[in-house]
Amino acid sequence: MDFRDTPSEAAFRDEVRTWLAEHLTGEFADIGGRGGPADESNWDLRVEWEKLLGKDRWLGMAWPERYGGRDAGITEQVIFNEEYARANAPARLSFFGEGLFAPTLLAYGTEEQKRRYLPTIQAVEELWCQGYSEPNAGSDLANVQTRAERDGDQWVVNGQKVWTTLAHRAQWCFCVTRTTAGSEGHVGLSYLLIPMDQPGVEVRPLQQMTGTAEFNEVFFSDARTDVGNVLGEVGEGWKVAMATLGFERGTAFLSQQLGFAQELEEVIDAARASGAARHPLVRQELADAYAGVQIMKFNGLRMLSGLVSHGTLGPEASIGKLYWSTWHRRLGERAMRVLGTDGLTVADSSPDRYSLDEFHRIFLFSRAETIYAGASEIQRNIIGERVLGLPREPR
Repeated sequence: MDFRDTPSEAAFRDEVRTWLAEHLTGEFADIGGRGGPADESNWDLRVEWEKLLGKDRWLGMAWPERYGGRDAGITEQVIFNEEYARANAPARLSFFGEGLFAPTLLAYGTEEQKRRYLPTIQAVEELWCQGYSEPNAGSDLANVQTRAERDGDQWVVNGQKVWTTLAHRAQWCFCVTRTTAGSEGHVGLSYLLIPMDQPGVEVRPLQQMTGTAEFNEVFFSDARTDVGNVLGEVGEGWKVAMATLGFERGTAFLSQQLGFAQELEEVIDAARASGAARHPLVRQELADAYAGVQIMKFNGLRMLSGLVSHGTLGPEASIGKLYWSTWHRRLGERAMRVLGTDGLTVADSSPDRYSLDEFHRIFLFSRAETIYAGASEIQRNIIGERVLGLPREPR
């Protein structure tokens, strides 16, 4: 695959750059490059920015035009994500709605469901959360125990989810539930859409070491949702849930590598400014971090090539998730060493942006956000089976 821009792609890139230059000003520019899908900082201002993206169809750009999108292909999505990251634009809020639920909805939803939910996602009137993980299942989605029973024209839901990011901000949850009594494993699961604002839903924030509480436990106690709020067929939720994970591993994280590269650049600049870059250990670790972010880049390009050529994601998607979780964690450790541990201290002449608070943020969030990569054991098992051809672990 040739990754150089065609004339039309170059024109589109220029359009994206121009729009960002015109709109990413003032307070919007001040909050750029901070946070992530798990960070609540500057929430109201980021909602305002997200609405601006939706108004000009940068939110939902891959959707068909009849649903308010641009019919943008994968290459255009990549270009937008690249330029968005390079412009240091604010962290996105609609990751779960636009990035995960919407493409799943387009693939499996009814026309009525698409007309109902896509406009409110693009207008940032309704935010979504993901009801997958459970205390006794973890990343093993085939073991979920949250159940839903049919009661007339509604489903009655009981159970518990955990690590539900921004559930306390969301109006809706796409939730993997067991709808066939007595079923086990992949069979008997359904992909339910559950309104969060109702008496049967209790959200309990989980305080993180970052000082924030964006992750939540969610308890369903006779919560209700209309019988039509099933995406795909009843009892066939496993393939719908796997499709959502495919979108997460694909286009949803295409710009993540660029964001990491920018963080690394800040750490390198701080090491140079403080003189820490002259320390052999620091130099070695920064060189290793640079090599790592390049590996992420080329693995991402390989993933994109497969997606464009075959329409599906290969095992390199799991490699990317596993590498992301470990690389970013190590960068956080290296950032803290540059700023003061191991006897290394930033000089007083260092620019203000290289503050302990900022690198401490990188350090803490690099740990808290590894939940997005899933359990490392799960990713390693996928790589072992699908890439290396190893037998499955005995149970």
